[in-house]
Amino acid sequence: MATRSFRSTALLATVGAVGLVLLLHGCGDNRSTSPHVDPAAADDLVSDLVGSQIGHWSAVFDAPVVQLHLHLLADGRVLGWGRNGDPQIWDPATGAFTAAPSPAWLFCAGHDFLPDGRLLVAGGHIDDGKGLPNSTVFDPVSASWTSGPPMTQGRWYPTNTVLPSGEMLTIAGSDEAGVSVTVPEVFDGTSWRQLTGASMWFPYYPRMFVAPDGRVYYAGEDVYTWFLDVTGSGSWAGGPTRQYAARDYGGAVMYAPGRIIYAGGGDPPTQTAEIIDLNDPAPQWRFTGSLTFARRHLNATVLPTGEVLATGGTSGSGFNNSIGATLAAELWNPETGSWTTLAANSVVRIYHSTALLLPDGRVLSTGSGDAGTAKNELNYELFSPPYLFKGPRPTVTTAPSATVSYGQSVFVGTPDLASIAKVTLIRFGSVTHGFDMGQRLVPASFTPALGGVSIDIPASRAVAPPGPYMLFLLNAAGVPSVGQIIRLQ
Repeated sequence: MATRSFRSTALLATVGAVGLVLLLHGCGDNRSTSPHVDPAAADDLVSDLVGSQIGHWSAVFDAPVVQLHLHLLADGRVLGWGRNGDPQIWDPATGAFTAAPSPAWLFCAGHDFLPDGRLLVAGGHIDDGKGLPNSTVFDPVSASWTSGPPMTQGRWYPTNTVLPSGEMLTIAGSDEAGVSVTVPEVFDGTSWRQLTGASMWFPYYPRMFVAPDGRVYYAGEDVYTWFLDVTGSGSWAGGPTRQYAARDYGGAVMYAPGRIIYAGGGDPPTQTAEIIDLNDPAPQWRFTGSLTFARRHLNATVLPTGEVLATGGTSGSGFNNSIGATLAAELWNPETGSWTTLAANSVVRIYHSTALLLPDGRVLSTGSGDAGTAKNELNYELFSPPYLFKGPRPTVTTAPSATVSYGQSVFVGTPDLASIAKVTLIRFGSVTHGFDMGQRLVPASFTPALGGVSIDIPASRAVAPPGPYMLFLLNAAGVPSVGQIIRLQ
């Protein structure tokens, strides 16, 4: 079988039980000055067969900052920043970084994308445990920042969640004096309002999701969960108790409308994972398959197939123990509930690590350090999932409209109509501290059309909150096209 042309990196191979060679670890530093542009181009020792089983990690590339806040932009570039240094815009086509200085110290802020595609950053850093009241907005078109109206209280470690209305909910965190903020606030694009009827304490960076009924669901870190109604002054209703105890710094993601997986977390870290379907009349958490490795500080990234990729983290007890760091990635299949161990990366990525799905189907893995006693990792790696080694990708000859409306049908041209089996939308990622506040997967129905497919954009703003998305065509082998960037409004 032909191998893809790429400079060799040192690889450690072990033989799996079924006789396949599993390339589990890219050894050594393997630094390079430019990224691999071709997402399916693997090391010249890696065959398509091996890649289709366990994927492939790139070499390690240098970065100017610890990228512990990471966001996909509408032109396919990535905005990232750390505790120190200016925010940086990274171009995956060239590997170049461009500084984008911000008007506020945005370390440990919350963030998500507004319906118009701008990134709203809530809060920021005064000192450890003390947050700014700032709202700061990044415009990806002009690559510039503006300062918005301040919140009532500062916030350090809050979570942002875009609502079906297009407003932005900001919740939790600690204020200018280091006191926990209990009253959520909502930004309507012009001003903030407090939800005074919904005062409640939550841990840092609560895992929040818009439920199919339009309420906002708190999935953890605590074992007790809640539903927030943001109408009026706001109100909470109790939700189902999770199966496992506190999953602090575990990975949670909505992998289908209303369906959440919560994996790992805790101290000592757990291998367990559990799922819930909020579409059920009486939803309950239940265990799914366990991870092969216990993980705290992992990142969970939903892929175009609907599978969930787990990267990084540590099985060591304590807050941020590099002993026990996990390098092998794992892939969760929602149809079987099982995890598959994939190739391992080269760099320990624990507290302050991030992972982000790119339009070309790869996953950017970076960060770790900038506090928490871990080494500052001024670098990044790129993971090519197994689907990039399973044959030709569907091609797109006619892109969809840049802006689409709810319930609209859009045309996407492709010569691969006969092989298209699935269409998915994934909202842009906005990730920090092991939680992506932006991503969610939404399937879309489609019908054949002359020269392509006609895709039905979901009608529900709760199922698909407004903002920027990647649209993927997938064939029967689960191979995705390059993601087409659209904005749903």
